[in-house]
Amino acid sequence: MPINYIFPQFEILRDQTRCIKCRVCEKQCANEVHRYDDDYKIMIADESKCVNCHRCVALCPTSALRIIKNPHSFRENSNWTSDTITDIYKQASTAGVLLSSMGNPMSYPVYWDKLLINASQVTNPSIDPLREPMETKTFLGAKKHVIKRDDKGNIISNLSPQLELSTPIMFSAMSYGSLSYNAHESLARAAKNLGILYNTGEGGLHEDFYQYGSNTIVQVASGRFGVHKDYLNAGAAVEIKMGQGAKPGIGGHLPGAKITEDVSKTRMIPIGTDAISPAPHHDIYSIEDLNQLEMSLKNATGFRKPVIVKIAAVHNVAAIASGIARSGADIIAIDGFRGGTGAAPIRIRDNVGIPIELALAAVDTRLRNEGIRDNVSLVVGGSIRSSADIVKAIALGADAVYIATAALLALGCHLCRTCYSGKCNWGIATQREDLVKRLNPEVGYQRLINLITAWNHEIKEMMGGMGINSIEALKGNRFMLRGIGLNQKELDILGVRHAGE
Repeated sequence: MPINYIFPQFEILRDQTRCIKCRVCEKQCANEVHRYDDDYKIMIADESKCVNCHRCVALCPTSALRIIKNPHSFRENSNWTSDTITDIYKQASTAGVLLSSMGNPMSYPVYWDKLLINASQVTNPSIDPLREPMETKTFLGAKKHVIKRDDKGNIISNLSPQLELSTPIMFSAMSYGSLSYNAHESLARAAKNLGILYNTGEGGLHEDFYQYGSNTIVQVASGRFGVHKDYLNAGAAVEIKMGQGAKPGIGGHLPGAKITEDVSKTRMIPIGTDAISPAPHHDIYSIEDLNQLEMSLKNATGFRKPVIVKIAAVHNVAAIASGIARSGADIIAIDGFRGGTGAAPIRIRDNVGIPIELALAAVDTRLRNEGIRDNVSLVVGGSIRSSADIVKAIALGADAVYIATAALLALGCHLCRTCYSGKCNWGIATQREDLVKRLNPEVGYQRLINLITAWNHEIKEMMGGMGINSIEALKGNRFMLRGIGLNQKELDILGVRHAGE
């Protein structure tokens, strides 16, 4: 028998005095951790299979289960950590690339937490959003530099196509195939109810969801999965995905096990085959090439829909964004290195890209300095965790934000980071019918509505505290931010003063 070099990451503690052997944990675990032992008449667990999704803990009727981090450890070594050693053991055993899901879990600085929001006191009184008007409506798209009027003085409407949001929040790109049908239904229904938009991701749009088209962003990625004229015209906007924060510079991969009949039809690929999108678009190698695709998409949609270009936050992102703003894009979406995904090589996820806060500030500054900020709207994502993060993002220069992981958490995700396995015990990142039905879209969409409604209230409260009554007045207003625990270079890039100044 070969030596098992890897000790289980989690330990399952079962209180046998509480356990009634109902076998709920066994039935609910897609990873087959729990089973009933007929010889000893007790429940036992194979801890090597546990991913700490908490499904068994949440549903145990007698609260007999706890999952803790296994106290077993290697000898302490600041250079050769236990995670590093374990990863080497895995690759020495399999010769494979290590995969994980969701965003970067490393202890890099989170700049949202190092920014504080300024507040009004006497000379600029605060505003009470319960009693005074407060505008959170946002319009995304290219704006004109000058206002033109006709002979009678009426404003000539010459705006490019715009997206109207009731609040500056959208659900980010998460494909059907990576997510379940019920998860997509929850996102689509919530977006329609809230007056915002959700993004299909690179997996096409299920025919059942065309009814939500006015609240849908359809994505065109390098693999062109599910892309056809009716799909392009079904959405309110078209997004060209050039990159994403969790894996800049590489393509996507949806395992064949997730390509069921419905996913196959939607993506227009054979059942059971891996969906592998290439790293680059093979027709885009310059800003001029990007412009050609933008114009093709605008022609295909009758110039009625804005075109978004999504890029990853990387070191030269400001220069890239400047080129995109001149290429004909209406909106630029920037995804930071903490952005989530269904599957990414761990080394890429944890070491490539830069924080969204720094990328956003750099892009906004450059576009303003070049006098082209109004040519495009800016949308940012990559671990937007709260309404406070949203307020700070808009003050740094964003027009709106994308959220994804927060939306999945609202649906019940426990962030176990094994989405790529297709065994999501909460029915979110899976195509297994027995697991998909665990997410009730009636419950899911209401929880999403609750989350965004709560965040919208908090945004109004924070804006009121600043003495600001509209999102437009907050946008790019970095004077309302103060840094704490940041060095001068970080403050300069962010364009904010230190607390106390």
